[in-house]
Amino acid sequence: MQKIKLFVPKKIKNYYHLFQAVLANVFYGFPSKKITVIGVTGTNGKTTTCQMISKILEEAGKKVAMASTINFKLGEKEWVNKTKFTTTSSFSLQKFIKKAVEEKCQYLVLETSSHSLDQYRVWGVDYKTAVITNVTREHLDYHETMDEYRLAKYRLFEKSKVAVVNLEMEKPRDYLLYKIKEKYGYTKKEMDCSKFDCGGIKIVQAENLETATSGSEFEIKGEKFHLNIPGEFNIENALAAISVGISEKISLENMAKSLEKIKIIPGRMESVPNDKNLNIIIDYALTPDSLEKFYGLISQIKNDGRIISVFGSCGDRDRGKRPMMGEIVDKYADFIIVTNEDPYNEDPMQIINEVAAGIKNKKEGENFWRILDRREAIKKALALASAGDFIAVTGKGAEETMMVGTKMIPWNDKKVILEELKNCN
Repeated sequence: MQKIKLFVPKKIKNYYHLFQAVLANVFYGFPSKKITVIGVTGTNGKTTTCQMISKILEEAGKKVAMASTINFKLGEKEWVNKTKFTTTSSFSLQKFIKKAVEEKCQYLVLETSSHSLDQYRVWGVDYKTAVITNVTREHLDYHETMDEYRLAKYRLFEKSKVAVVNLEMEKPRDYLLYKIKEKYGYTKKEMDCSKFDCGGIKIVQAENLETATSGSEFEIKGEKFHLNIPGEFNIENALAAISVGISEKISLENMAKSLEKIKIIPGRMESVPNDKNLNIIIDYALTPDSLEKFYGLISQIKNDGRIISVFGSCGDRDRGKRPMMGEIVDKYADFIIVTNEDPYNEDPMQIINEVAAGIKNKKEGENFWRILDRREAIKKALALASAGDFIAVTGKGAEETMMVGTKMIPWNDKKVILEELKNCN
C-alpha cells in the first residue's frame, strides 16, 4: 500500500515550531536572559565570524559558549556539530543555553540561520547583539524570493540592542533602520555614513589592506591586524568580530593579538598538508557568491599552478543556483570534476547534470568529468595534479557526514583526502 504524503503549508509548520519554542523556553526557564547573547546571521561567513568573536571574548578573559555550524563550545569544552543544522531545534538550543548558564559562561555566540528565524526556533532568545555578514543567493527553495530571505534575517534585529552590519553588502541600510541603541557598520572602503540616514552609526573601517597566501593584514585607527587565514572576505569577517569587540569595550590592541592566534578555521580555506608539493584546499563554499570569492582568491595566489576543482551541490535545495555555480567554477578552474554532495532525497546524478549545465568551456573526458562517487572524484583530482597545482574541494568543509536520503553516511573531505594521499605513495 502506497503512503500518501500530506502537504502541510509552511505557515502551519512554523506555528508548530513557535509552539515548541514557547514550551522549550518555559521548560528551561528562559535561560538566555541570564547570559549575553550575540547572534550572527548572513549567507556566507557566519561560522568564521562566530569563531573570531569567541576568540576575542575568550582572550579578554570571558567564559564563552558557542553554537556554530561546525562546533559547539562550553568554556574549554568543545565538540563537533554533527547535526547538519546551523541552528538546532528549539528544545536542543534552550537546553544548550541553560547548560551554558550553569557552566557560568558570560557570553553565548550563536550562529543563527534564516530558517531558524523564519520558523521561530529562536523565539525567546534574548539577543543583545545582532550581526549580519551579507545576504546573497541561497535557500530560495525555502524562502522563494530574495526579499523573503532578507525579511527572515531582519527578525534578528527587531529586539536587539546592538546592530553590526556589513556596509558593503546589498541593502545594508535596511538592517540599520531599527530603533537600536548602538549601530556599527564595518567596511574596507571609505564610507559616507550620512547616506545611510539611520542615525548614530559608528564606522569600523579597515585600511592599508594586504593579502597573501599566508594571510592578510590591515589597520584600524593605526592598530595593525594580522590574520593567518587569507582572503578579503575573511577581513570582512574579522571586521564584524572587531565591531562586536568594540561594542563590548575590548581594545583594538587586545583584539589584534586575539585574531592573530587563530591559525585555521576547520573547513574554511583549510590547507591539507602533504609531501607532494600540492596546494590542497577544502572550503565550505556552496553558494555562487562564496564560490566566486573563493576561486577569485585562488586565482590570485596560484602563480603558475593549475586549478583542479572538485565540487557539487546539495539536494533538496535551491536548484536555480546549480548551473550558476558550474559557470563560476568553469571561469576559474583548469580541470573540473562535478561530484556528489549531500543529495538528500534527490537523484544525485540529476544534481550533477544540473551543475554541469553551467560548464560551457570544458570538454568532457578531457578537462571535465562527472564522477558520482566523491572519493573517486578526489582520487581523480590527485591523479591529475602536479607539484604546484591547486586542488580545491568545496561544499562540505569540515562536515563529518553526508546525507543520502534520510541516512547520515560518515564522511569528511579532509580525512578522505589524507587517506587517498597515502594510497598515492
